[in-house]
Amino acid sequence: MTPAARLSAAIELIDTIERDRVPAAKALKEWGTAHRFAGSGDRAAIAGLVWDVLRRYASSAFLMDADTARARLIGMLRLERDMDAATMAALFDGSRFAPAPLTEAEQAALSHRSLRDAPAAIAGDYPEWLDPHLAKVFGEDRAAEAAAMASRAPLDLRVNTLKSNRDKVLRALAHLHAKPTPWSATGLRIELSADARNPGIQAEEDFIKGAVEVQDEGSQLAAQFTAAKPGEQVIDLCAGAGGKTLALAAMMQGKGRLIATDSDKRQLAPIHERLSRAGVHNADVRTPKGEADPLADISATADLVVIDAPCTGTGTWRRNPDAKWRMRPGALEIRLRDQAEVLERAVPLVKLGGRIAYITCSVLAEENGEQVRAFIGRHPEFAVVPPEQIASVLWDKAEDFAKAALQSPEGWLMTPRRTGTDGFFVSVLKKTA
Repeated sequence: MTPAARLSAAIELIDTIERDRVPAAKALKEWGTAHRFAGSGDRAAIAGLVWDVLRRYASSAFLMDADTARARLIGMLRLERDMDAATMAALFDGSRFAPAPLTEAEQAALSHRSLRDAPAAIAGDYPEWLDPHLAKVFGEDRAAEAAAMASRAPLDLRVNTLKSNRDKVLRALAHLHAKPTPWSATGLRIELSADARNPGIQAEEDFIKGAVEVQDEGSQLAAQFTAAKPGEQVIDLCAGAGGKTLALAAMMQGKGRLIATDSDKRQLAPIHERLSRAGVHNADVRTPKGEADPLADISATADLVVIDAPCTGTGTWRRNPDAKWRMRPGALEIRLRDQAEVLERAVPLVKLGGRIAYITCSVLAEENGEQVRAFIGRHPEFAVVPPEQIASVLWDKAEDFAKAALQSPEGWLMTPRRTGTDGFFVSVLKKTA
């Protein structure tokens, strides 16, 4: 397919997503099935265009002063890919399979309109109903913070120190231009241009042998801030597919007891193979069965309970750009109840002097600091570990991190704009009585 034909296909897909209200991933899959002549490169390029339009869904329409799939694609090409009108005109030439030529109105919009006077929700590309929630956290910076959450994320990897070290993996992945991440001592980053395909990490020897895993640097830091130590009893209460479980296992150096569980047993399905590949031998995966509590035999013995809490996922918008447009106010209320419930579940597991690490991939105050304050109000036997103490695990980078991340009395908030990571909140609560 020509570049112009790819643009036409993207417009068709965006129109389908809007008209039929289907998730982007489903629409892309169905399009690929129906257009088998399109090669893998074509499908990847078209998917990149669609995802980028969803990243700039509101701002692109505002820029073009038109609420259509075509207008959004044109606006995105200017805002996200910095394409000028002349370059676009060469693609929008009306030839076979190419989009129709740019209209006078479209050319005028590209020449004279900007986001200078756009409302924060438009400039930041997020649903208007979330504006007061983001203003509570970021104030006048909310548009800039949200815009950073709309840009494409890099591909971050975590080196599994049970099997290798960063220098060795860096050499092995030199052909992918991997570089050390700014904060995590076990992190690698592969920067991706706007139209780049994701590299096939799963086919790399180091991935196959378990020396490296895909994990955002913010998620890596969240695991590091728990300060899990060799010999401890650690419970990963919301283990899911096991990303943080693997990071905790490496921190524990294979020593101690690591228990991974999740209320949704379907989420645990990939964890067994991942643990095996990573060479983790001290993990006990407990899958829920019926109404029985898989942790019924544990009472006040855990040194650390990690809660990677169910949340709105606002911190991962740059990886899931259509999720923010499908999010509804009721989802926040549901997640707040889920978070309170899992925090309560952790309380009887923790021994005196033990701690709960509460983590979300959300930037909303209600899910983060406010949730922690409510928990402390219910359980005065717990106290928040000072954020500066949490960040001390970064050693010589702790001071720079403190300047970059957003600190509150309850913990740390990382964002793409501040720390170059996904949005993550981390609070550590110690049982003092």
